[in-house]
Amino acid sequence: MNHLMSDTHEASSAGTEVTKVNPYAVRAMAGIGIDISHHYSKSVEDFRSDSFDYVVTVCDSARETCPFFPGKNVMHNTFGDPSDARGTDEEVLRAFCSARDRIREWILRTFDGK
Repeated sequence: MNHLMSDTHEASSAGTEVTKVNPYAVRAMAGIGIDISHHYSKSVEDFRSDSFDYVVTVCDSARETCPFFPGKNVMHNTFGDPSDARGTDEEVLRAFCSARDRIREWILRTFDGK
């Protein structure tokens, strides 16, 4: 979102558990010229006091465990969790790239012009 629409939108990202940024996510984003190697895992609790126009969950487990955030719109879209992918290095990376591409297309369809 920040890469695609930084002139009209600002996105924050958090998970239901603090872990680390998955190295495959770093590689998948680097594949389209976006460096997230400096990013770090944040909890949704870090944003409890913030106000958002949109709160978006992108996997079913997050939807089930995400706390309530006051916002004008709560949205959900299941992209599947690429960290569940198994196989060769190439196959796992392909799952991350596929999720990245599906999320990108959804962002463009959903937020373009908003």
